[in-house]
Amino acid sequence: MLQRILYTIFLLSGFVSNAQLVINELDTDMTGSDVNEFIELKSSLPNFSLDGYVLVLYNETNSLSYYAIDLDGYTTDINGIFLSGNTAVSPAPALVFPNGKIQNGPDVIALYQANASDFPDGTLATSTNLVNALAYSTAAPTATNLMTTLGLTVSTNENMNSLGTTQSIQRKNDGSYEVKTPTPGMPNDGSGVVLNYITVSTSQTNYNEGDVFDFVFTTSQPVTGSDLLFNFTLVNGNFMVNDYTNTNLTVLIPVGQTTASNTCTLFDDITDEGDEELLIDIQSVPTGYVINNDNLILRVYDNDYVVQSFGTPINPTYGIVTPTIPTGYYDSLEGLSGNALKQAVQDIIAAPSVRLHSYADIWDIIRTADQNPENSNQVWCMYIEAPMAKMDQQNTSSIVGKWNREHIFCQSRGGFEVANGDSADGISIWNSTSAATVVDGVSDAHHIRVENGQENSSRNNKNYGTVNSSTVYAGPVGTQGSWHGDVARSLFYMAVRFNGLNVVNGDPSEYLPSTTIASGNIGDLATLLSWNHTDPRDDFEMNRNNYVYTWQMNRNPFIDYPLLADYIFGANFGQPWSSTLSSQNPIEGRVVVYPNPASEYLIVSGLEGSSKVEIYTLTGQLVQSHDFDDEVRINLDLNTGMYLVKVSNGFQSTTKKIIVK
Repeated sequence: MLQRILYTIFLLSGFVSNAQLVINELDTDMTGSDVNEFIELKSSLPNFSLDGYVLVLYNETNSLSYYAIDLDGYTTDINGIFLSGNTAVSPAPALVFPNGKIQNGPDVIALYQANASDFPDGTLATSTNLVNALAYSTAAPTATNLMTTLGLTVSTNENMNSLGTTQSIQRKNDGSYEVKTPTPGMPNDGSGVVLNYITVSTSQTNYNEGDVFDFVFTTSQPVTGSDLLFNFTLVNGNFMVNDYTNTNLTVLIPVGQTTASNTCTLFDDITDEGDEELLIDIQSVPTGYVINNDNLILRVYDNDYVVQSFGTPINPTYGIVTPTIPTGYYDSLEGLSGNALKQAVQDIIAAPSVRLHSYADIWDIIRTADQNPENSNQVWCMYIEAPMAKMDQQNTSSIVGKWNREHIFCQSRGGFEVANGDSADGISIWNSTSAATVVDGVSDAHHIRVENGQENSSRNNKNYGTVNSSTVYAGPVGTQGSWHGDVARSLFYMAVRFNGLNVVNGDPSEYLPSTTIASGNIGDLATLLSWNHTDPRDDFEMNRNNYVYTWQMNRNPFIDYPLLADYIFGANFGQPWSSTLSSQNPIEGRVVVYPNPASEYLIVSGLEGSSKVEIYTLTGQLVQSHDFDDEVRINLDLNTGMYLVKVSNGFQSTTKKIIVK
């Protein structure tokens, strides 16, 4: 009898232990970004140890785990609350997990008495040792399979009130769930002990080397009992203790006060170490205090960046960067025409000596190839025509404020694939490739550029053209189109480099963004041929061509010889090609068009012999045309705005942008 009583007590005690810890609140869907996700637990007793517990995130599609959070070493607070989440969550989570980690569902988050090692990624869902679970979604569907396995009958839609609002799923005292404004770090019903929150702030979110500024620490209530004393650190990645000086890392807020400030001096060295980020990490604080916004990140810009001698695509220079074309590289093209010329070009750029690097290596290639000439710690984003910090490379699912890899010949059209186990292994390791292996286009740097993540998403897999539509990409409104020629020459390269890829006229229905068929086609050829002339290759593009060559051992011939496009795709198809048609002293480096901005007149000079100048609107309408020798003054009768001035001399032409006031 005694054994039965003890056994019954043991079962009940085990049940009570499990029952006193639940998933209390979940926020997984943040409009525009996923930087405020959190999972909150609640225990029926304060300061409850979480040793021996683990949170497991399951995917409904396959009923497998995709992330496990070990809770050993953590406890709930005086209100029985334990908060885990992203660094941007406020108050600061006791346990931080990466941004965008929680899937939007329909999925399930489960709490077990177990260890994270029991749930490696890909573990099949189980009810063994299950303590509590929450089924959720951000739309109508439910996680039917997981709910059956875990014995759940209710799934809650986080967006049930209104899509796009900031809401969370919250457990009520009766065990049911509701959706309302998030309450991280506190009981959902508003009860509990009022805690004193510590907040750190600075006047800016970014600083330059040599700047002096203050960290301001504030409590939500005056300090009572004894002075509040705690420490903080700043070290983060490459930002080390030698990157700041004269900084007191101990904070003292006296009794009765709410604020203290510590001065930080950023060390100004003389070397370019790249931009860095310091991390304000508040160490443990006394009982009764809660850190409101720990792990605050501040950007520190290195002022020793390198400036190149050539310009950006929106302030282009010409003739400064010398092409690094190997001797005899293009000799086999002389005198050829039509398809024979195209095949000869392919034989060069898809030769057995050409190197294929991993898709992960592309990050390293474009960080240098697309470096901002005005600041070596930045990259140039092609479509938005603006730089972004190299530090803002996308490394999570969130594209907001990040740059990533843009395939100019988009992957869905080309049928490109990323190899399993793809990893960055450097310039010294490569695979062979050929014109027949179209999938290798996924990591051909001649058509992969740095781009702002959100703009890259807007481009999707559209064709290129002059009018924005659901199937045609014309770029962000208000930009100059400095990328037009770059895009054209990249696509011409791809259409020759790989069999099965084509640049074609028009915008047929097969190009709809929703297509899942890799047609191998992209357009519009007529537009791209025009862009090849109106946006001539500049030093930025030539420098890029030179650098990519050092990795791939092939060049983009349409950058070295832009007129080659007309002999393979355009009006000169069938005519014999000669390298003398594209001088290595390009016209764009000699033509001078001034004044700019202009009002009553425009002068074109710098050439010798018979030339022609044509003025176009940005939509391609010819508004003025003049033949001249050596130099000409043109009287303007134009509306205010931006125009394209095309100057032709012999076989060469260049286009300049002017503003008419």
